[in-house]
Amino acid sequence: MKYSDLIIAILAALALSACTGPAGPQGPVGSTGNTGNTGYTGATGGQGATGDTGATGYTGPAGGQGATGDTGATGYTGATGDTGATGSTGAKGNTGAKGSTTGGTTVIIPPR
Repeated sequence: MKYSDLIIAILAALALSACTGPAGPQGPVGSTGNTGNTGYTGATGGQGATGDTGATGYTGPAGGQGATGDTGATGYTGATGDTGATGSTGAKGNTGAKGSTTGGTTVIIPPR
């Protein structure tokens, strides 16, 4: 028990000394210095190597082409149909009237 009081006192002293409050009046704040120049950008890295192309797939065994089939037989020609009957001859027309034997009329068209 005699050590526990000593440990509590030491812990209390440490806890109180860790406070971050102001200890008293502070002096004026100094000016901030200039920011330095930005450094140069590094060189661009090289392009990586191209990957390998995959292997070609298996195409299977080569089969032969089949033979051409036979041409079919020609079909039969159909029978010729019957010829139709000849039509009747039409009636003979009347003979025209006989023309006039006397002199005809002459029409003269005067020029313009």
